[in-house]
Amino acid sequence: MAPKDTFFRSADMSLTQLYIANEIGREVVSALGEIGEVQFRDLNPDVNAFQRTFTKEIRRLDNVERQLRMEYPFVVPSLSSFFFLRAGLEADPVFGTPAGYFQSQMEKAGIPMRPSSEFANILAAPSAAEIDELAERSDSLEQRIASLNDSYETLKKREVELIEWRWVLREAGGFFDRAHGHTEDIRQSFDNDEAPLLRDVEHQVPRGQNGDAQGQQSFSVMNIGFVAGVIPRDRIGAFERILWRTLRGNLYMNQSEIPEPIIDPTTNEEVYKNVFVIFAHGKEILVKIRKISESLNASLYSVDENSELRRDQIHEVNTRLSDVESVLRNTKNTLDAELTQIARSLAAWMIIVKKEKAVYHTLNKFSYDQARKTLIAEAWCPTNSLPLIKSTLQDVNDRAGLSVPTIVNQIKTNKTPPSYVKTNKFTEAFQTIINAYGITKYSEVNPGLPTIITFPFLFAVMFGDFGHGLLMTLTAAAMIFWEKKLARTKLDELTYMAFYGRYIMLLMGIFSMYTGLIYNDVFSLSFTLFPSQWKWPENIREGQAVEASLKDGYRYPFGLDWNWHEAENALLFTNSFKMKLSILLGWAHYINARHFKSKVDIFGNFIPGMIFFQSIFGYLVVTIVYKWSVDWNARGESPPGLLNMLIFMFLNPGQVEQELYPGQGGVQVILLLLAIVQVPTMLLLKPLWLRYEHNRARALGYRGIGEQERVSALDEDGDLDGRPSEGRDSLASDGEGVAMIAQDLDEGEHEEFDFADIMIHQVIHTIEFCLNCISHTASYLRLWALSLAHQQLSIVLWKMTLGGSFETESPGLRVVMIVCTFYLWFVLTVFILCVMEGTSAMLHSLRLHWVEAMSKHFIGDGIPFQPFSFKTLLEENPVD
Repeated sequence: MAPKDTFFRSADMSLTQLYIANEIGREVVSALGEIGEVQFRDLNPDVNAFQRTFTKEIRRLDNVERQLRMEYPFVVPSLSSFFFLRAGLEADPVFGTPAGYFQSQMEKAGIPMRPSSEFANILAAPSAAEIDELAERSDSLEQRIASLNDSYETLKKREVELIEWRWVLREAGGFFDRAHGHTEDIRQSFDNDEAPLLRDVEHQVPRGQNGDAQGQQSFSVMNIGFVAGVIPRDRIGAFERILWRTLRGNLYMNQSEIPEPIIDPTTNEEVYKNVFVIFAHGKEILVKIRKISESLNASLYSVDENSELRRDQIHEVNTRLSDVESVLRNTKNTLDAELTQIARSLAAWMIIVKKEKAVYHTLNKFSYDQARKTLIAEAWCPTNSLPLIKSTLQDVNDRAGLSVPTIVNQIKTNKTPPSYVKTNKFTEAFQTIINAYGITKYSEVNPGLPTIITFPFLFAVMFGDFGHGLLMTLTAAAMIFWEKKLARTKLDELTYMAFYGRYIMLLMGIFSMYTGLIYNDVFSLSFTLFPSQWKWPENIREGQAVEASLKDGYRYPFGLDWNWHEAENALLFTNSFKMKLSILLGWAHYINARHFKSKVDIFGNFIPGMIFFQSIFGYLVVTIVYKWSVDWNARGESPPGLLNMLIFMFLNPGQVEQELYPGQGGVQVILLLLAIVQVPTMLLLKPLWLRYEHNRARALGYRGIGEQERVSALDEDGDLDGRPSEGRDSLASDGEGVAMIAQDLDEGEHEEFDFADIMIHQVIHTIEFCLNCISHTASYLRLWALSLAHQQLSIVLWKMTLGGSFETESPGLRVVMIVCTFYLWFVLTVFILCVMEGTSAMLHSLRLHWVEAMSKHFIGDGIPFQPFSFKTLLEENPVD
């Protein structure tokens, strides 16, 4: 029986072989995709994508997917009423499945799409016949929606034309009325040098009571015509210049601005336009004016010079405009109603298409037995999930009504299984940190478990402030409280990163509050929860330097005494304290255990490395703790320097200038010899032992490690010679079936033994280990450096903002200064000390795990378990 799956190690994995009836292959894969516990192997690695069995279905679904992503204006037909009933929606056999064309129209109309999160637990896999129904109805639905949309766009263009024509009739008519009714205005315009064309009209046109008749007669006599239309306002300047240069001033132009913007039906943007009327001699010139106008995107309209006929034109335009607006409104309502109905299920259809495509991609990995009409698949799965997989397959068989069961055969193999560490929403982010460095090797201890504590704690050592930790804790708690709502919201990249690591942030804040209590820091101030262990002398004179003394029989109960915050040598004390503390943490974090299976690794690498490390840095840690535990004042001695002690331990073995304890010189010589002996042990023991084992195996006639072997996938006992074994499944007893499924399960698993390669690898490992023992342990001093930097920056920020306001002498000014500087202090605290400093501390904690810690106790060369899972598919490729 497989052990219970835990976060401590990867789950126990099994290689299985599935025999699936061809009729239910799609349903079986879809059911396994829902549970997401199976990783299929590709049994057709030499077959290209175009020659695989289900290429035709994938190409059809690719086309559908492109339509849904708005790559082509093509409509996908509707799912039949089965989907609406299963999804809890109202059945609608009329409207089709939305495609890219529909989605673009919804965005244009401002109709929101129903979010995919509402379909999370109500979607069921459609049958093959129901999927085929989608393709059959696509043509009619495309024509229907495209016809409605084309009609709407045509009517919209006609509406714009009528609106522009009405403005031309109104503005040009006003010009004609002024021209015929106010000859003085015309005479003044004739005096303009830019209108030589009409200068002769004044002398040839007699003034009478009927201005329209006279005007009509005058223009006819003089062979003067006019062109009226609408042009975009930003082109009017270029239009005038081109006309002037082309016609050499032989024209008269009048223009006016349309006060309201006109919606361009093609771009749906507001455009400001001007009405113009141009008079000129001769038909050829008028033709030129029309061509120039059209080249500048102007629209030309007919205008009657006679006021009575012009009023009839305006009436006709208003009537036609009213009719067009009525039809346009009805068309828009019909189109919006259909798009609204489609928007309710667009996300669900996109989900189904993605699932279907993934199912056929998976089916292409299977081997097909023509004789038995059976699909054969091989897959890795957690051993504890086998009962769930078998029950799922049984349910599919029962629904299909097949008498032939789907067979699940467990294979014994020496292939390295993929690593599968089960996570939940709390541990997922921590495991992501580990996976970013490397995938845990199968059956190796998962570093994600200790990382849950070590990562936020090392962060807190650098970020130790109770106030800043409280702000971080409250932020994380808020995201956790509203996590369901935030999970459904589309967040930007930075906010999503913070939300994804909300539980990491929560622990970082809680641990920062703890280390803040240890450091006695809250926004750079100190707690005075307990009486100080230091007492100051009495009768202190002004300007006199004083020293505090310890109280007899009393020590500060928890953390750092608050009196250190007021001392001049506070920085020196905290420097020494935090530096030694960082060395202690580096030593403790270094010796995390690792799961080994080979004895030669234990005796050739682990034990010598541990002795080497403990002989040097373990000894240093012991001396640090011992030095802290001794009352040097009571002895009347000054404490020795540990840094010089460690240096002279190598430079001058056996000689100690200032003893920390009796017999120190002899102990240091023994430890140094122990460390030196471990170097050749690590260098030679493992390669020589592996060479001995290899030569011994060859002498006994065994095969070399690199020699391949073939295994029958149906062999229950895992016989390596391919012979039938007892207790085999009835299907496996068929000789043809055994031949059909024989697989080379050992290919690529081993390499030939090469002593030179192993020796070179071991030399590199030994040199790297010895050098890293020093550099990586010293790297933990960043805990001390960043902690002090954070503390000093917090103190400076307090003194430069809010702290200085309390020292203001005037009470009124003090209140104003406190209020003003509080906002400045709070904003800078959040953005500089919490966000920027917090990010820096988090990155340093990440480096300590990836480089200093994991390189010592983590292999990280495992194969990731990537099951066929619809949930993972939709998370990586969201449809919203």
